[in-house]
This record gives sequence, C-alpha cells and structure tokens, in this order.
Amino acid sequence: MAPDRHNDRVTTNDAVDRDEPNDVYVLGQQRLRGEVQLVAYDSQWQQDYDRVANIIRSVLGDQVGLLEHIGSTSVRGLSAKPIIDIVLAVPDSSDEKTYVAPLETVGFVLTIREQEWFEHRLLKGPDVDINLHVFSVGCPEIERNLRFRDWLRAHDDDRDLYERTKQELASHDWEYVQQYADAKSEVVEKILARAEAATG
Repeated sequence: MAPDRHNDRVTTNDAVDRDEPNDVYVLGQQRLRGEVQLVAYDSQWQQDYDRVANIIRSVLGDQVGLLEHIGSTSVRGLSAKPIIDIVLAVPDSSDEKTYVAPLETVGFVLTIREQEWFEHRLLKGPDVDINLHVFSVGCPEIERNLRFRDWLRAHDDDRDLYERTKQELASHDWEYVQQYADAKSEVVEKILARAEAATG
C-alpha cells in the first residue's frame, strides 16, 4: 500500500494538504489515479493482525501502552481495502528513537510524520499490507477510532450505512486515496455522534 494511504482513519487532518505531496510524507506520496478497490471481508485479516501484534509486542515490550486492530478490516462483514490498520500507543510518539528503530529491525518503515496532528506517525510493513498508526498514550484520536470500530461491530444499521457510503465513494476516480478517506468524513461524523450520544 502506498505511503499516503491512511485507510479508514476516523479523523482527517485539515491542516495537511492531501492534494499535493509535502514533508509529512517521509517517502513521498504515491498517486492512485482511479477507483479505490474494496474487497469483501476476509477472516484472514484478524489472523494477520494477531500475528503482527505479537511481533510488535516482542520488539517494543513495555513501550506498548495499547495495541488494537482498527479500521474496516477490524469489523466483521464490512468490505475494505485489504490493509490492516493497527493503532499503537507509546509513551511519547514524538520520541521516534524509542520505537521506530526497534520496529525497523522487523521490517517496518516510517512513511508519515504528522507533528501538527497529535504527533501521529505511520509505519508500513512488514510482510503484509499494514498501516501502523502511532500516537501517545491518552491521545483522544485513539478513543475515537475504538469507539467507531466498536459501534460498527454492534450496530448493523450504521455498518450498512458505512458500507454503502464506502462503495459509492470507491467508484469515483481519485488522485490520492486520502481524498477518498476524507470524503467519508461526513458519514463518519454522523455515526460517531450517535455512538457518543449513546455511550456518553
């Protein structure tokens, strides 16, 4: 998967121009120029997450404050781009030397550095298509992603709404995949508002 693809991140970063490459993209931004390819849910995605999560824990040890499978591949029955999104919370995501170097030893590559957006880092790899999103422990974006995932897992109506929205948007021609992700923001916010109202 190309370095610019945040997959199903709940919140977009309005401060970053997703239309043109910039210094957020460590390795540069690849263009899509076409439709987004979604595939039917595959139970292998959970197995891939479990295996990679074990690798991450083995190299980071106590640095792992939280590790969770997020995004559409974490919701049974939901179609997705076949990319495993994982959220990792470390003590300080801006302190790259404490986690990037160990992850590089097992094949991860740092591709995105968003200092203005929760000090978010994104790493790719190692042997299946993975987006590893790194935030500091307690970052509110982690809670938003988990709430969205858990709500879709438990509410068929909103999962179906999200599915229809994804399928419709995926059929458009996009220059970058992040534009597709940003286009989903309206329905994501509506679903999150329902989840937040129901769960407090």
